[in-house]
Amino acid sequence: MSSSLPTVAFGRTDMRVSRVGFGAWAIGGEGWPDAWGAQDDGVSVAAIHRAVELGVNWIDTAPIYGHGHSEQVVGRALRGLSEADRPLVFTKAGLRWNPDEPMTPPDLVGSPANIRAEVDASLRRLGVDRIDLLQMHWPPTDGTPIEEYWPTFLDLRDQGKVRAVGLSNHDVSMLDVAEALGHVDSLQPKFSAVYRDAAADVLPWCADHDTAAIVYSPLVSGLLTGSFTAGRIAGLPADDWRRNHPDFTEPALSRHLALADGLRPVAERHGVSVAAAAVAWTLAVRGVTGAIVGARRPDQVDGWIAAGSLALDDTDLDEIAVVIEKTGAGSGPAHPTAGRVRG
Repeated sequence: MSSSLPTVAFGRTDMRVSRVGFGAWAIGGEGWPDAWGAQDDGVSVAAIHRAVELGVNWIDTAPIYGHGHSEQVVGRALRGLSEADRPLVFTKAGLRWNPDEPMTPPDLVGSPANIRAEVDASLRRLGVDRIDLLQMHWPPTDGTPIEEYWPTFLDLRDQGKVRAVGLSNHDVSMLDVAEALGHVDSLQPKFSAVYRDAAADVLPWCADHDTAAIVYSPLVSGLLTGSFTAGRIAGLPADDWRRNHPDFTEPALSRHLALADGLRPVAERHGVSVAAAAVAWTLAVRGVTGAIVGARRPDQVDGWIAAGSLALDDTDLDEIAVVIEKTGAGSGPAHPTAGRVRG
């Protein structure tokens, strides 16, 4: 490994993680509702290897990403690494798709039998003996209460099939119920300089309960990289989900691009990209352990990797708060209380 990044404790677990992790949503490829268009699996593997080379020590994926394809690509990447360089692998459960109707949205299923079957399938696709973190992707809509599916996660942890268990996209009331049954090792909320609401509720909860928080979409699927333009969006493939999403259309688009442009002075002051500054903003917020940042090519990793070792100060955060308020982008606290993750 030619480089390294500082690591922090992952909640109460025995794991330590780099402050940026590799997000494997986009490498799931085409042919499902939330696809980013066709991808080159070889290039995807190279992107993962580049992230590991630079010190990223965890990957976040899910069965739904490409209907198992993302996990298969991650498994291929793992096989190309030595045991010493093997990153932690985080995946999820709770979304079941119909292979005969691949473009139909998945069902949100929480039944214990389904969760266990998903874990076995993920282990096969990833080619690993144990999953480092298993997360419930979304609260289910099949009628399974959290009092039933969360104990299934805890049992899988006790059995040793998974090392740690967490929740994704769950609110404080659900976290309270789960925590009463058994400790929630981690939470994965949506969080960025645009989507800031988590700073007002679930992130403080995580800080107070020693629960790791790994935030997703810190770059708003590319909008805060500083390289997006309205013209580039118009040129996205027809099967890229972003093409018609409200975040990528007016009136929100102009506000998001203005926010990205407003991050540029902070980025230049630190000698990093706009993308790195945007990710670092999420890492400055109390309760945030790490940020999941996607990439489909090695050069994209190079664009945000500096966030893993960048600490924004109060001057930076004050300046960004002014930009957020001026642009009117998104919702949530423009200047959440900054904190430092325990090392």
